[in-house]
Amino acid sequence: MAEVQQLPFDAPIPGQSFTSELGNRPWEKPPQYVTVEDAIDFYMQRINEDDFKQPLLDVIELGMPLTSIANALQISSVMEGKHTIDIGILVLPVIVELMSLMAENEGIKYTTGVEKKASEDYSNTEIALAVKKAGDKFKDQKINKDTMTDESEPVVEEEQPTGLMARRM
Repeated sequence: MAEVQQLPFDAPIPGQSFTSELGNRPWEKPPQYVTVEDAIDFYMQRINEDDFKQPLLDVIELGMPLTSIANALQISSVMEGKHTIDIGILVLPVIVELMSLMAENEGIKYTTGVEKKASEDYSNTEIALAVKKAGDKFKDQKINKDTMTDESEPVVEEEQPTGLMARRM
């Protein structure tokens, strides 16, 4: 009788040896900052460094939205192993505020990326048109008060037996 060979569950993922050893990537190790407060301190120091501040102000002045810059900063920090992705998402609003205060202090106009543009008109979107069409349909229907049921008394339908051996009625 042939023996059944058991597969080990701790085997490497196919192709893993072509990239790097497991655990060598920064995001595969424990993060450097594990709390939101530590991550905020990290970003406050990093944004206020002279070699980082001027290029950042130049990018803001070009019109890049602050939300896009903040997202790029936090994603790169996750890849460097500074913090986890959930900490990065929680820190995003703080990063945007830091950059907006910095831009205001320098007299630079900025966009946060969440402003509603004057040219955006949502009245002709597919959803708005469908809601309007449905509303018009219900306006055209006349309500017959005799056929309406009282909402306080729920209508209970008898459950019909189903299945192969159920009796037909």
